Amino acid sequence: MATSKIIKPNELVVSIDYKPPMKWWMDTPAEFKPGMYCWGAKKKNLDAVNFPNARDWSPKEEDWKLPENWQEILIEGLKDKLGKYRSFRLFMDICVRCGACADKCHFFIGSGDPKNMPVLRTELMRSIYKRYFTNSGKALGRLAGARDLTLDVLKEWWYYFYQCTECRRCSVFCPYGIDTAEITLMARELINLLGLNTDWISGPVANCYLKGNHLGLEPHTIKSSIEFFLDDIETITGIKIEPTFNRKGAEILFIAPSGDLFADPGTYTAMGYLMLFHELGLDYTWSTYASEGGNFGFFTSNEMAKRLHYKVYAEAKRLGVKWIIGGECGHMWRLWHQYLDTWHGPADFLEVPVSPITGTRFEHAKSSKFIHIVEFTADLIKNGKLKLDPTRNDHLKVTWHDSCNTSRGMGFLEEPRYVLKGVCNNFYEMPENTIREKTFCCGSGTGLNASENMELRMRGGLPRANAVKYVRDKYGVNMLGNICAIDRATLKALVEYYTPDVSVAGLHELVGNALIMKGEKERTIDLRLEPLPGKEGKE
Repeated sequence: MATSKIIKPNELVVSIDYKPPMKWWMDTPAEFKPGMYCWGAKKKNLDAVNFPNARDWSPKEEDWKLPENWQEILIEGLKDKLGKYRSFRLFMDICVRCGACADKCHFFIGSGDPKNMPVLRTELMRSIYKRYFTNSGKALGRLAGARDLTLDVLKEWWYYFYQCTECRRCSVFCPYGIDTAEITLMARELINLLGLNTDWISGPVANCYLKGNHLGLEPHTIKSSIEFFLDDIETITGIKIEPTFNRKGAEILFIAPSGDLFADPGTYTAMGYLMLFHELGLDYTWSTYASEGGNFGFFTSNEMAKRLHYKVYAEAKRLGVKWIIGGECGHMWRLWHQYLDTWHGPADFLEVPVSPITGTRFEHAKSSKFIHIVEFTADLIKNGKLKLDPTRNDHLKVTWHDSCNTSRGMGFLEEPRYVLKGVCNNFYEMPENTIREKTFCCGSGTGLNASENMELRMRGGLPRANAVKYVRDKYGVNMLGNICAIDRATLKALVEYYTPDVSVAGLHELVGNALIMKGEKERTIDLRLEPLPGKEGKE
């Protein structure tokens, strides 16, 4: 974690100033502070997916190398979005500036910057909407909250719409139900028309388009990573697992976020998947071609998300599987269930998922033919199909982070807790106003999990870290669980910064620890190769 260049946690906290600035917000251009923004996209990555205005550029430089008619492009783009999405136009018109959302954004709480209040961040775009698309704005200008689209405004858009993680927490508190995440989505789409993406997003998009996953892992690399996990599982359990890859005719295609194949603690989560499926004797296969559950295209444009989205279904069709299980990922889950029908229509060439172990028919997946592994495992536990020894996790005092897309976006509130209570004896909730629908974002979602913007991430993650610190101090919590690959990557950096005695784990790492497998040897170590409770010195 690149923390050497950012201030210490206590200094960060005391630097937050909530006093309103003396100047009117329209008279305060964005100040590009080091550590608070990502690098600009590289030409090669924009070229790879035919994004417009491909060139190398830097947010630090005065000249952003824009097309001569950039204002025309942006206004026409805005007109197109307003005509296409009625919700977007509604959100531009109905806000009454009540301020209910003002203090709900993690970036405002962690920075004190008023332009990170959702109401004001939206006003950055609404002021342009008024100037070019409303009679009051055209006639009265600033008196009606309208302003011209200038280069300073464009840079302000870029700076602040890449300080929103589209977590939608503000929407929970909005009396009109304005979805600020949708406004950020539109802003990023418009900015993308000018080739103004970040490289932390455009790089994974290009990788996924060319290689099938965000990390650009080649098929043999994926197999090698999983074989490494299998060696560790054999060391821990004495059981040799032999999964299949790209096997035609398997019943189920399993798709994990590529982060679980590459870095801790996601790798331990992947070991949990492998152990669970082996113990069940599940007829499934991995794909080394459609090897990504996530979709960074969603952070650029609707069309790019759509292009990347279907690779999984194309692979399911090629392999002739019946249905799909997705690993622990957040936005993957939301995209597959909320966008599939609009983008491509129901996946009718697949079958409605039916668990071959319990017989449960997952009717809610009637269209997508895809279920999240947490509901698959919860169903197994409910039907008594797993032998579990939760005491193997007794060295852990676990709290639960509700990932924004799975909880607030899709309602996965009880399933992960049900699984967690089945595999772990020591579970402690964070304060009520920081969990479930009101959960706080990790501070680094939607492609903000780079290293050059670490101060922004630590500021955005402050509310979540405060809640973790609360249960650590009160109950001795030492593990933060979740079901999102981005969370596993970003929360690790966050707890190292604020609460270094707390670790991060995916849910199926804890399942793998507790799972009693047929024919296993006496376990003395957990999936991290650390001694189990009462087994110290026996490994």
